[in-house]
Amino acid sequence: MSPIIAPFPAARPRRLRSSAALRNLTREHELSVNDLIWPVFVRDGEGIEEPISSMPGVVRRSVDKVVEAAIEAHAMGIPAICLFPYTDPALKTEDCAEAWNPNNLCNRAIHGIKAAVPDMAVMTDVALDPYNINGHDGFVVDGKILNDETVEALVKMTLAQADAGADIIGPSDMMDGRIGAMRSALEAHGHQNVTILSYSAKYASSYYGPFRDAVGASGALKGDKKTYQMDAGNANEALRMIARDLQEGADMVMVKPGIAYLDICHRVKKDFGVPTFAYQVSGEYAMIQAAALNGWIDGEKVMLESLMAFRRAGCDGVLTYFAPQVARILNG
Repeated sequence: MSPIIAPFPAARPRRLRSSAALRNLTREHELSVNDLIWPVFVRDGEGIEEPISSMPGVVRRSVDKVVEAAIEAHAMGIPAICLFPYTDPALKTEDCAEAWNPNNLCNRAIHGIKAAVPDMAVMTDVALDPYNINGHDGFVVDGKILNDETVEALVKMTLAQADAGADIIGPSDMMDGRIGAMRSALEAHGHQNVTILSYSAKYASSYYGPFRDAVGASGALKGDKKTYQMDAGNANEALRMIARDLQEGADMVMVKPGIAYLDICHRVKKDFGVPTFAYQVSGEYAMIQAAALNGWIDGEKVMLESLMAFRRAGCDGVLTYFAPQVARILNG
């Protein structure tokens, strides 16, 4: 149905913009602390907060510092934290066995967070790239990424994270059939309430560069990820990937990257009506930060405007490195 608008001067749209009170009353979308998931990088050691040069303001934290950060985030009302490991290169192998080690960095961090703040939802990443000597999300044989063998490994990784206490499993690998395999394994091993937030529409994007620095995967990566991550020119394919993952047992879905793919976010929410998330990825974060540090933009205002774009597109929440700053502003 077309909107009914009276002719000027009976209709003066500026009336509703004339004061902060009226703008607040008629705003269609709001940004809340409840919309935030905070991605955090964890490394070995103790008492460490190591700056990441390509992501100004972001650090790699040792497990004890990750726990401290989770306590602070919980106090600010941030509902979830997502863990990404910076794995010791000596532990990266062809078979990626560190990925399902019950005492690996992520699993130790899960235990620590759940002990300190049980109500904080802990999300994990399920992909082999932080543990793979080849830097890929799956096993590499003769230059090809193996699908089915990788899925078997991802299931072991999923169960190790669930056993450690993870609330949300985040498969970011883009292998075919992995959601169904993970859901079946979780059900069979007594983890019926563990949620899957699938990276269902993950594009082979150039926006991921700083993230790969953060997890130490840049130098290890051989080739690219275009045989398993999506092509930037495809939109309908994203909807097929969403439908597939929902049919296999995903509870929530994600579009990655975010700002450059708001059209996909909108279509997913409109067509499926399921909990829809986007990842404001490292490159998007770094561009805003770099421009702000150079005085070219008002970093705080652009940060908030960029997050509102996700809400306007239909996203229920956003993974963003800005989460603590946003929470402080929203909390006044």
